[in-house]
Amino acid sequence: MVLIAKLVNTLQITVFVKSGEDLSIVMSKLKEIVPFDFKKEKIKIEETNATGVDENPIKIIRILLLKGRLIKPFIELMKNNLSSDQKKLILKQINSRLDENMDFFIRLDKDKLLNGEYFLTDGGNCFHFKMNIACFPKKRINAEIAIREIFA
Repeated sequence: MVLIAKLVNTLQITVFVKSGEDLSIVMSKLKEIVPFDFKKEKIKIEETNATGVDENPIKIIRILLLKGRLIKPFIELMKNNLSSDQKKLILKQINSRLDENMDFFIRLDKDKLLNGEYFLTDGGNCFHFKMNIACFPKKRINAEIAIREIFA
């Protein structure tokens, strides 16, 4: 078994809630994929108000997980719910998903995730996941090895 907690330093989850969408449904899904007592674990939910292109209000919800014991269950949940084809696609796209800070990005279709399906998307209405990959020395090749271990 891979020690995922040692492979990911931080996990940031961001989702946009547009005017007319039910914030409580999105918050419920966040608490489902990060199944901890947010207050007890001191997980801060950051809410920011913004205006969309069409001048409609948007609420940006962001949580940041800093502890491996909180990150690991989410990574396991994602691994278990992505199809083998989706995991293969992640591995095929490592170069475009990994930046120079060793941050690895995944987007899951929001509507599908709210209905229980983990499905990759390249944009649009989605949940954004930013994982800072733990590797030493901090080089791209080492981050790629860690990502392959996570999604193997």
